[in-house]
Amino acid sequence: MEGTFREQLFFLVLCLSFLKGDTRYIEENDITPEGLFALLNSELKREIPETLIYRRPLRCLDMVAVEGQFTFTADRSQLSCAAFFIAEPEQVISVEYDSVDIDCRGGDFIKVFDGWVMKGEKFPSSQDHALPLMERYVDYCDSGTVRRTVRSSQNVAMLFFRIHTAGSSFTLTVRKPINPFPCNIISQTPEGSFTMVIPQQHRNCSFSIIYPVEIKIAELSLGHLNDFPIKRSIPGCAGAGDFVELLGGNGMDPSKMFPVADLCYNFNGPAQMKIGCDNTVVRMVSSGKFVNRVVFQYRLLDRQELQRIKVNSVEDFCFTG
Repeated sequence: MEGTFREQLFFLVLCLSFLKGDTRYIEENDITPEGLFALLNSELKREIPETLIYRRPLRCLDMVAVEGQFTFTADRSQLSCAAFFIAEPEQVISVEYDSVDIDCRGGDFIKVFDGWVMKGEKFPSSQDHALPLMERYVDYCDSGTVRRTVRSSQNVAMLFFRIHTAGSSFTLTVRKPINPFPCNIISQTPEGSFTMVIPQQHRNCSFSIIYPVEIKIAELSLGHLNDFPIKRSIPGCAGAGDFVELLGGNGMDPSKMFPVADLCYNFNGPAQMKIGCDNTVVRMVSSGKFVNRVVFQYRLLDRQELQRIKVNSVEDFCFTG
């Protein structure tokens, strides 16, 4: 029951954020309260025998957190639709087109985005993703005949689709292959723990928690020999080449979030901080010279904690403590 509640809470936050903003392809959605609660009451996770394939219809605004086969059939013109796909941190999303019956020449499209888009902001940010932005969009109408399967780089992906004619449809299968070195992750729950490892690769990785949380860093190994406590983002660690930063903000893009604190020396924690933002990110920057590793835990802040942080905070971007 507790896990189901967390998943519903996550989807509620997601839907409210989505409905408040716009994206490149989705500007209006006639979602009713009844429709929203119907989505929230859907089971996001099911125990399904491995020999069976889970099947259900895909909605115009949907969240998919399970493997299975999903079919969308338009009962009328649907011009602004999106499905959010999410997997466990150590998985990626694979979308395979089984059958497609849409009118590409008439303006219909189905596009997979490598990441998530909310209120015009993208996760992962352009700074943290290996592909240029436009290459992260894969349009079925442009490549579907030669590219039947699209695979994400992280545990989230999105499907944008527009269909003009009733009766048009498509069916796709979603799978969640294992990712041995997860990088750029959105957490499904407001509490948990994670170990992020970058094995001598020049890349940046972000772990996003779409809740106000307390972050407790238990261990940090950056290939350096000296120990040092947590330090504030001024003067910062950007010149170190290898560091971890805590970010807070109300959007999805880590590059647009406020740097709360950064760490650029090895230490064994705990070092903890409460961040009262809609989104909290643990971001690791790696030069590729070392095997970098950070271990952390996080938990949801309750109302009393948020109120105390708000009263005592001198920051104006959101509340820290």
